[in-house]
Amino acid sequence: MKIGAITIGQAPRVDVTADILRIFDDSLELVQAGGLDGLTKEEIAEFAPGKDDYVLVSRLTDGTSVTFAERYILPRLQDAINRMEDEGCSLIMMLCTGTFPETLSTKSIPMIYPCELLNRLVPLMTKKSSMICMTPSSLQTEQCEEKWRNYVDHVTAVAASPYGEWEELEKAAEKIKDYDADLIVLDCIGYTQKMKKMFAEKTGKKVVLPRTLLARVVSELTDI
Repeated sequence: MKIGAITIGQAPRVDVTADILRIFDDSLELVQAGGLDGLTKEEIAEFAPGKDDYVLVSRLTDGTSVTFAERYILPRLQDAINRMEDEGCSLIMMLCTGTFPETLSTKSIPMIYPCELLNRLVPLMTKKSSMICMTPSSLQTEQCEEKWRNYVDHVTAVAASPYGEWEELEKAAEKIKDYDADLIVLDCIGYTQKMKKMFAEKTGKKVVLPRTLLARVVSELTDI
């Protein structure tokens, strides 16, 4: 079976597949594409977010991260969706936890968004209806808190990039360990299984990792 995986950054996302391919059947063929594929860093710099833009952060193939406005890549994402459907993919998963407009669409196959899974499951996972949202950039904390207030009573967003230094992630874990919340959502596809383990050990809280949540749901549709 062939499935698609679209990143908002550049493909292939070897950092993500390192954690998720073990969840899938060996016969699965993964086709990848990215919203920033083929662009130079100078061209990507022109996508810098403005004051009212929805901010995204992702990874390039050289391992560095970039921050940009969603609106610039939507046509490129739709082109990737169209190609994957034409190539015979049975479904497509979005390798990003951001919220995307309904203008992105497939013709006849499922499109699985991590944000839709998280929106429905996170309220069931926090007994206190109180969560901590880890997000890559301080430019995203406000939009993150605004989003999660639709689903839980209390949310605190803290910025620490999965593409930065490990010490910054550890500092963030120390910072939030005494927060009055019983759930941490690592709200970016860039956070890894190793990072999830560290946050759980340092804080004693439950931690949700979107990349493996997405893979396990998709596996249910492909494990036949």
